[in-house]
Parts: sequence; structure tokens; C-alpha cells
Amino acid sequence: MSSRPVRLEYQKGTIVVKGLESLPYAKFDSRSNYLYSYGINYKKITQYLNEKNVKYEDKVLDLLPLGDLPKLEVKLRDYQQEAIENWCLEKRGSIVLPTGAGKTIIGLKIIEIVNSPTLIIVPTLDLMNQWTKILSQNFDIEIGNIGGGTENIQPITVSTYDSAYIKAQSIGNKFMLMVFDEVHHLPAPSYRLIAETFVAPFRLGLTATIEREDHLEEDFPYLVGKSSFRITAKELAESNYLAKYTIERKQTFMSVEEYRKYKENMAIYHACLKKIGLKMNSHNAFKRLIMISSKNIMARRALMGRNKAIDIALNSKSKMNEIRKILVENKDIKTIIFTQHNKLVYEISNVFLIPFITHKSSKEEREDVLSGFKDGRYKAIVTSKVLDEGIDVPDAQLGILVSGTGSSREFIQRLGRLLRPKNDNKQAILIEIVSSGTSEALTSERRHRNIMK
Repeated sequence: MSSRPVRLEYQKGTIVVKGLESLPYAKFDSRSNYLYSYGINYKKITQYLNEKNVKYEDKVLDLLPLGDLPKLEVKLRDYQQEAIENWCLEKRGSIVLPTGAGKTIIGLKIIEIVNSPTLIIVPTLDLMNQWTKILSQNFDIEIGNIGGGTENIQPITVSTYDSAYIKAQSIGNKFMLMVFDEVHHLPAPSYRLIAETFVAPFRLGLTATIEREDHLEEDFPYLVGKSSFRITAKELAESNYLAKYTIERKQTFMSVEEYRKYKENMAIYHACLKKIGLKMNSHNAFKRLIMISSKNIMARRALMGRNKAIDIALNSKSKMNEIRKILVENKDIKTIIFTQHNKLVYEISNVFLIPFITHKSSKEEREDVLSGFKDGRYKAIVTSKVLDEGIDVPDAQLGILVSGTGSSREFIQRLGRLLRPKNDNKQAILIEIVSSGTSEALTSERRHRNIMK
């Protein structure tokens, strides 16, 4: 170790170590003669220096002043208490709970316990507004916002992932606790830089499903910490914290003409894939097909054939007939219809005179539909991905999955929209409608892979 004075500073998302020539987690820059490390390594660096009895001047943190937070007047469920206690052992890690199990309450309680400057990061403006409202109500202080054209940084601040990424280098040393809501977004190539840039030693991830299709959940121990608590929808339903539920799969059969056209287009798809030598047996294969389709006419034909085939399967008359049958049989039951694409949302809305919500719906339109669904003016609504996360959805008992991806996370999030406890202990039902003899059957199998019923 050097006899020179050792000093730690924060500089645009990195820890600058002056006075040393080598240090774990840091790289030496010969131009400046300083060591540099990601902000995420701040705690590891200080622990190492303390263990080695190296005296150092720490100028990294520039924390926003926060007084004592009031104690929350909330009675925690036993599993919520256990989740908090497990997280507090390391003050790092993710808590995985089904939708409707009270992840936000857990987050609030941990913020109260840590009682330090906190940044909550969320995927949508709707979630930013929801968190801001509940934080204000419980802590009776001004809550900062970064996102949607607002930049108001306070000791407790809520930011979107996109805005946190943009501001990370300038505010990465101002918070001690980071709460990543819907933490499954974090390992994405750009968002992971948020975790790496901030020095906050205390980190909490919240999500209903931590698995990702690209398997980047393997990076969570580094970015946030190991999962500290997990409980399934089945376990909570058995304890009556969530509604008991069943999942049904109904197969429909396309007309002879529809099926002929489907097979023709799938044949084009597979023939073109064979000609360009692309095998679709890896996660990134489809992304690669999209990338090369802009320059390769055969790849473009493959993509067009696949899209036409899927469009036929998703929009078959038999599916619309099945939706009609389910709605008639459950006319007095609150129902959410889920689809993959907006085109089908609009068609279902027009055919069955059901209000819809898509990402193109204005805030006023969305609030009107949701309030109408809540107070019973509407017995059914139809939506695409926009209700999967980030919006507080009123209670529903029946879900109809007309189309979706093979993502288990998407499937669990949609199921979670039905799991709030029902009056008279009524059971929630999720019905999948699958076109027989098509790739939808395989997609359905894929999304069931990681769900723990």
C-alpha cells in the first residue's frame, strides 16, 4: 500500500481513488495516475480499505438531507414481515411477490427502516405517479420526481428508468437506498448502467417475476443482490391472501380456408429460413432475422410469411366465436380480455362493444375506462400489453387470454390482475384461447414453463 494520502471521490458515475496504485474492483489509468471503478463498487472498496487498515478521506457521498421519517401505521402480513426481515440481513436483494401481494407496502416499510435518502426507479409514468402519491400520504414530505418533463430532486425521489439512466452520472452519489420496482427491467444493456453508476450501498428489487427470456437474471446478484425472499401465488392463495384460481386452455379450430392460408405462409417462412441458413432455436435468432430483413430479401419474405400466418391464427373466426361464447356464459362477471396486438384489441372492441385500453389511449380515456370497470358500468374491458404492469387495475374475476407471447413473466402478470381476494371466496379463472395446429400451442407451453401453480 502507498504511504501517500488516500482519497475517494465521485466523478460522473465512477469512484476515483487517489493515492493508490492498485486496488480490487478498480483499474489504474496511467494518464491520470488514479484508480477508477464503477460507483456500484463503493461499498466493496471502503470495506476493503477498512479491512486493510488503510486510512482514507472519503469524499464520495453528497447525500440529500433527510430527517426522521414517521413510523408507518400499517399491519404487515406474516410473509411481508418475513420478506422485510430477510432483506434487512444484507440490506440488498430482490423480493419476488405475485401481483396484489403488497410489494409497495414492503418497499415503504424498508424506506422507513433505512431512513436514508432514497431513489425509487419505476418503468412508467403511471407508476411514478402512484409511488409519489403513496409516499406523500405516508411520509408527509415533498417527494421528488424525475421523468415526464419533471426534474425535482428531493431526499426521496421517484424516477423512471429512462430518466434515471440520463441523470445517473450527476446524481449517482446522492442516495443511500435504491428501490428498483419491476426490477426485471434492470439487466437490459442501458438500464444496468443505472445500477453500476450509483454508489448507493442499499438496494431493493421488487417484481412478480424475476426470470427473463434472455436469462440476464443471472446478473441480479451483482446489480442488486441475491433474491432475499420469494413466495408464489399458489402459496398465498392457500393462505387466503390471494384468490384461488384455475387456468383453462380452450382450443379452437380454424376454417379449412384459414388453415390452408396459415400453412402456406408458414411453409414460406420455413423455406426462406432454410435458404438463408438461420435456425430459430436460440433466443436472439428472431432478433437477428429482423435485423437482416432490412437488407436480405429472403429474410424479409420469411418475416412476412411468419407475420401473415400468425395474423391468421390470432384473428380466426373461431377465436371470435369462442370469445362470444365465454362472454355470454359469464355476462355478469368482471372480465379482462388480453391480446398481444392493438389490431385485435380494436376488432374485439368493435365486435362486442367493449371499451378498450392501449398505449395510445389518453390518460383521461384510460381513467374513464378503469373507473367504469371498477364501479360496474363496464363488465368487460379489452387491452394489449399496457395493463401488464404499472397501472392499478380494479378487481376482475375472469381473464381471457386471446393472444400473447411465450413469456412466463407476461403470463404471470396477467394472471396477477385477477388474484385480489374475492367476495364469498370466489375463484379467479384465466382462460387461454389457442388455435389448434398452429405455433400458438408451443407458445402456450412456453409461457407455462416457469409458473408455479
